[in-house]
Amino acid sequence: MESRDYLEMSFKSINCFSNDGKLDAQELGKILAIAERDGEIDQNEIRVLRNIISRIKPSEVDTTMKAKLEEVRVKIDQLS
Repeated sequence: MESRDYLEMSFKSINCFSNDGKLDAQELGKILAIAERDGEIDQNEIRVLRNIISRIKPSEVDTTMKAKLEEVRVKIDQLS
């Protein structure tokens, strides 16, 4: 059975972005945790993570977010 976690990730990101117009490192961490909770990050989850990251504006990237983005990038690159 195909995981539907990517749908939950998408919904969570919409809520985070609509809350204050941006995504912070803690929110991205929660979205990543959804992808990882079944023990693997599948291609749908990778697609959603890439889409979410593409919406982050450079001006919103602080040191904490930069570290979280690097963590996500490393995990995705291992699976792609």
